[in-house]
Amino acid sequence: MTAPTIELKPVLVFDSGIGGLTVLREARVLMPERSFIYFADDAGFPYGGWEEQALKERIIGLFAQLLRDYDPQVCIIACNTAFTLVGADLRAAFPQMTFVGTVPAIKPAAERTRSGLVSVLATPGTVKRAYTRDLIQSFASQCHVRLVGSENLARMAEAYIRGDTVSDDAVHAEIDQCFVEKDGRKTDIIVLACTHYPFMANLFRRLAPWPVDWLDPAEAIARRARSLVPQVADAVHPDNFDFAVLTSGNPDFATRRLMQGFGLRA
Repeated sequence: MTAPTIELKPVLVFDSGIGGLTVLREARVLMPERSFIYFADDAGFPYGGWEEQALKERIIGLFAQLLRDYDPQVCIIACNTAFTLVGADLRAAFPQMTFVGTVPAIKPAAERTRSGLVSVLATPGTVKRAYTRDLIQSFASQCHVRLVGSENLARMAEAYIRGDTVSDDAVHAEIDQCFVEKDGRKTDIIVLACTHYPFMANLFRRLAPWPVDWLDPAEAIARRARSLVPQVADAVHPDNFDFAVLTSGNPDFATRRLMQGFGLRA
């Protein structure tokens, strides 16, 4: 007698734009048996300039619909700005759902630095969060941590990912404040505290005045999600998932091509 096949619930990955694809890529490697829904709130992008209460209400409203429509196994919030603001509210509003968040990788940076000089490259929203300051106080009080809030880098990353030309001078202006020299020591770790930024890591390395470790949290986020998602033998990978939803409702050709490159229907 043939055992019945089991159809698994999908994993939902949420971001303000397409930067969360860095997390999706790692999650796919660790959870090959799962299907994925990628949700990009591109109509609300970028989140860094939003008023906090309005952004909270928007994200909670989006998740009320997402959980009703797709019933995912787990939700990965692949956005530092969103999770540091509304992570606790999401867990309170939807206690039946498991949320995996993205926060600045300050703890591992503090553990790895040799010079004691660490920078956090983030959006202005992430930089101003009490959550970020608490991470520094809890895990990096022995370090000199510089917070660098870029107004423009997330937009640049979106353009860069789609294949547009980005000016070296413009990028350098956004990352220049990350590099600190103090008492003969230099910054040796820069935390990429926006999931968009790892797509530009090679460009950052080329423009950096000296070599540093650019810390990308995507793999750690994916590992955390894997630990919370049960592995089921004899499961069937559903073919009705593995797609992307964009709140603009009108992805351009470059975005569609990008999503297809990550195995998603847009």
